[in-house]
Amino acid sequence: MTTLLAFAFVLGVLVFVHELGHFLAAKRVGIRVLKFQLGFNPTIVSFTRGDTEYSIGALPLGGYVKMAGDSPEEERTGRADEFLSKTKWERFQVLIMGPAMNIVLALILTSIVLYQGAEVPSFEDQPVVVGVTLPDSPAAKADILPGDRVMSVDDHRVDTWEQYELAVGSKPNKEITLDILRNGQALTKKLTTTVMPGQSRFEIGYIGVLPDVHPMIPHVNPGEPADKAGIKAGDVILSVNGEPMTFRPGLIKAIAAHPGERITIAVERNGQRLDLPVTPARGGCTGVAGNVGCIGVSISEATKHFKPTALEAVTLSVRKNIEWAGLIGQTVWGLVTRETSPKQLMGPVAIAQMSGESASLGWVALFSFMAMISLNLGLVNLLPIPVLDGGHIFIMALEGIARRDFSVKVKEKMLLAGFVVILMLMVTVIYNDLARISFIQRLMPWR
Repeated sequence: MTTLLAFAFVLGVLVFVHELGHFLAAKRVGIRVLKFQLGFNPTIVSFTRGDTEYSIGALPLGGYVKMAGDSPEEERTGRADEFLSKTKWERFQVLIMGPAMNIVLALILTSIVLYQGAEVPSFEDQPVVVGVTLPDSPAAKADILPGDRVMSVDDHRVDTWEQYELAVGSKPNKEITLDILRNGQALTKKLTTTVMPGQSRFEIGYIGVLPDVHPMIPHVNPGEPADKAGIKAGDVILSVNGEPMTFRPGLIKAIAAHPGERITIAVERNGQRLDLPVTPARGGCTGVAGNVGCIGVSISEATKHFKPTALEAVTLSVRKNIEWAGLIGQTVWGLVTRETSPKQLMGPVAIAQMSGESASLGWVALFSFMAMISLNLGLVNLLPIPVLDGGHIFIMALEGIARRDFSVKVKEKMLLAGFVVILMLMVTVIYNDLARISFIQRLMPWR
């Protein structure tokens, strides 16, 4: 139920804002609006005010604004308040305002989320200096070593780990080129990415390098294995049995896998490395049950508190949305050039799932997700594909260049071509959505 409600809320807000943009722009230039509907039929609620019928449909998968004389196929009266009676500039304003409102919503939501502040990974905005190269990973096979500084991915400069993760994550199972700096010497490495473990649902690219960070122990339970082994609050965990530890889940997993077995935990304390033998208890630690190893500590990751002012939040929102827009543009272009896997696309089922997951984490996560979807919706609608807002703008631009309006038959053929493209896209994303459902995956032996 949470998933359905979250999905209805997310899509309802995004569609309402989009259609509101068209509606307000149409009213501003004097176009008569016949209907403003959220959702598709059957209609649940409707009322009429002035010339406009306002209604809500039962299927929350879209919406529309019906304007007088907005289709070449309709019989036109020639009245001044019809869409096609307006100048191209006035029609452009109506068409552009839907996507523009979604982009503005993305900026507002991102600003609100950023203004709340958060605990963020300390390495996120740091240079991409490799701390760990995982064994048998694409990076290890390409001889990428700890200490290497990744400068660019496929000629796209990456200054931070956040930029690096976006650049590599968008290229699963693809050959990429890394420009790295090793001891002052520039090197170029070619390697083929894989799919990040545990992220096959959306095929996130991965090469197997981690930042130079380690989990920390803020508290040790008295009398439990860690305390007996001499581990102290403030210790930084470097490795377990020689395996480097970077993030909290990896440390928990490494300890849990050895109940009752002696392991060696390397810690850093006051700048010195200590190798401490520890025997994890078999689920007997405070707050831990089951047949798993535990040593009686709390574990935290290297984070820093981020709390911008209102102006900083807005400025950062603009910067982040520009970065995301660039990534969306790369993804769209990658689909055209076949460099981006169509499996990364998601449709209504995946959006519903992620809406529910985000809602369960709280309103901040939900607003973050809404911002990204809103930006996607706004930019995708600007693509020059007939049927979309950008397609109608594109046709008007061609008419302007030709200095004449195209015939109804020509426009019908353009719209049909656009409809075929959108239909193929919808089939792809729905297939992807279904393929991400575990019991349906089992019915697809070819995947």
